Amino acid sequence: MAIYDNFELANRRAKDRQAAIPRAIAAHYDRASGRIVIHLSSNLDLSFSPRDAQGLENAKPSQLEEIKISPSGFGIHFPKLDADLYLPGLLEGFLGSKRWMASRLGQIGGKSRSAAKRAASKANGRLGGRPKKAAGR
Repeated sequence: MAIYDNFELANRRAKDRQAAIPRAIAAHYDRASGRIVIHLSSNLDLSFSPRDAQGLENAKPSQLEEIKISPSGFGIHFPKLDADLYLPGLLEGFLGSKRWMASRLGQIGGKSRSAAKRAASKANGRLGGRPKKAAGR
C-alpha cells in the first residue's frame, strides 16, 4: 500500500499548496494599458507589461488576446506564442527563468547613466582606457 500512501500524501500537499497560494481565476490582455491582467482567487489583480515577461517580450497584441489558465490555476498559457508563465513565480516577481532575468538585469545595468558611472568612465579614460588583451602564447 506504499503507492497509495504516496498518492494520498501528494494529494494532501497539492491541496495545502492550493490553499496557501492564490490561483488565477481569469486573465486577459488589456489593449488600453498594454498589460496582461490576471484576476486571482484572493480577489487581487496582478498586471504586468508583456515586454517584461519571457516569451512575451516581442508579442503583438493579437497574439496576447487568447490566454488559457491551467487546471490548477498556477499557470497561464498563450497558445498563439506557445508561451507559459508560472503564477507563483510571477507573484514573487520572476517574469522568466533565472538566466533570462539575469540577462535583462545586465541590459538594464549597462544602460545606466548615473553620475558614478560617468565619473568611473572618465577616470578609466584618463588611464588610457581598457587595457589591451595580452597576446596568447
